[in-house]
Amino acid sequence: MKLWSDSFKDGAKIPTPFAFCKIDGATHAAMSDNRNPHLAWSDLPENTRSLVLICHDYDVPSKGDDVNQEGKTVPADLPRVDFYHWVLVDLPAGIHSISEGEFSSGITARGKNGPEALHGSRQGINDYTAWFAGDKDMEGDYYGYDGPCPPWNDAIPHHYVFTLYALDVEKLPLAGRFTGQDVLAAMKGHILDQASITGVYSLNPEIEKTL
Repeated sequence: MKLWSDSFKDGAKIPTPFAFCKIDGATHAAMSDNRNPHLAWSDLPENTRSLVLICHDYDVPSKGDDVNQEGKTVPADLPRVDFYHWVLVDLPAGIHSISEGEFSSGITARGKNGPEALHGSRQGINDYTAWFAGDKDMEGDYYGYDGPCPPWNDAIPHHYVFTLYALDVEKLPLAGRFTGQDVLAAMKGHILDQASITGVYSLNPEIEKTL
């Protein structure tokens, strides 16, 4: 299997239009265009019956004590955890690409609708659902793609891995509201092949200069 994007090169910086937040000189961070990137693939296994796409950031701070705090830096040696930005399942095997902005264009306060999505696919909730819990203006179920918004004071850039899975089933046995972890568990024993590309992003101006 091969996976690529016309929106960014594997291992390179993700352009700002595909992020949830962008650098702002006055407030450190401001909302961005939040468009899903273009993705395309080829060489699927012959007996592929559906596709799953997952995007996750593996550089998220395991503790939030210093996150976005004036005068502090999130240290590079802090243990990191996964944060899911996009969980898309039941994509028909006959689909060979996703257009820029096809599934997400702009930020929807309280989250985009789901789980039903284009082409008969379904989308799970991403981890902004938990991030915004308790925020009276933003809390809700965030279905589909919502892009990068790493801490603006993080000492390291964040890596966003887009992984496409070819499955031997047309639909995963998931109902209603599901997460990235739910999908990983449901796919076990059904993955024929997979391919990944990684983009990098930072809201720390000093780090962003090096990308």
